[in-house]
Amino acid sequence: MAYNDMISRANAEALLKEGLYEEIFQHEIEESIFARLARRLPDAPAGKNHIRVLDALPMAYFVNGDNGLKQTSKASWEKAVINIEELAVIVPIPEAVIEDEAIDIFGQITPLVRQAFGQAMDKAILFGENRPSNWGLSIYEMARQAGNNVAYDTTNGVTYDKLLGVGGVFSKVEEAGGVVDGSIGALSMRAALRGIKDDNGYPIFKTDMQGATQYALDGAPTFFPRNGGFDSSKALLLAGDWSQAVWCVRRDLDVKILDQAVIQDASGNIVYNLAQQDMVALRVTFRLGWTMPNPASAINPDRINVPFAYLEPATAETLYTATLTVKHGTTAQAGVKINVDGARKVTDANGQAVYNLKNGTYNYTAESATYGKVSGTFTVNSASATVAVAV
Repeated sequence: MAYNDMISRANAEALLKEGLYEEIFQHEIEESIFARLARRLPDAPAGKNHIRVLDALPMAYFVNGDNGLKQTSKASWEKAVINIEELAVIVPIPEAVIEDEAIDIFGQITPLVRQAFGQAMDKAILFGENRPSNWGLSIYEMARQAGNNVAYDTTNGVTYDKLLGVGGVFSKVEEAGGVVDGSIGALSMRAALRGIKDDNGYPIFKTDMQGATQYALDGAPTFFPRNGGFDSSKALLLAGDWSQAVWCVRRDLDVKILDQAVIQDASGNIVYNLAQQDMVALRVTFRLGWTMPNPASAINPDRINVPFAYLEPATAETLYTATLTVKHGTTAQAGVKINVDGARKVTDANGQAVYNLKNGTYNYTAESATYGKVSGTFTVNSASATVAVAV
């Protein structure tokens, strides 16, 4: 008798039952961390909107003696622009696939699209990645122009002083007149933070099970987003007064099922003809805008500083200097207000204002109290740029 005369699992594989769990394993869906922290304004009434921002403060003077002349002063306001831009995506699916689905495909896709929108928002607003041309510099870029970048300590790594000490991230925000009410960190920062202690030996990175988030630095909640929107190659920790960043929605998330559309690529080539190919597509759109008003204050009267700061990674992003030199004829103009996509500076005695920027094309305005305002554009292309501005 042969001892291998039996029906093995391999022999009966076609008859065996396979189990399938209904649960779909995936990471927790996370939307925009910027939208969570920043101040949301009422829905926008138009595609281009303005908010009124205090631009200059009045000054007071002591009167010299009983008959001294009282001096005059003024305040001024400007309109900060909030341009609405659209996020959108189309997800095509054959109708035959929909007919054979075991789990609602559109129901699974929709929250993932929301996460993708949140990721795109965070990348553009926090770090300037793929930002619309009508939007100003990102929060990270604005902080860099204000000098609110804190260099990484290559010897000791992430230290108490780099975060909470004099000249640290939190103190940079305070020097601009803000108070840190939240910070965002790369996931890799959690391990670095857990080992940091203050001068009394107490951990600065504390767990608070009753707070808005589980972790806090100096009492301010700290978030570690997992939607892919935080760029650790640019910053390890980004902290600020988030009430000073505002955003609004023109049209909230709009979901539409298409079944008769033609989908084309950027060259006009037809990619899908839904009706002809028996397909449907999920089209999702979202229109929003944001700005950092950064009003004049007693601590930051010229609005050059911003209430945000960040800790650089060990290898900081490569940036290039752009030097704007303002002259009237051949005479350098000091004290001219320069605005490069929202980042403000004042020209020095040589009529110069220096920015640190990545590759791209930038818009500028130069406003002289004597000669008025001029505007223009310049490009940074992997090298230092010099921009001559005539007023």
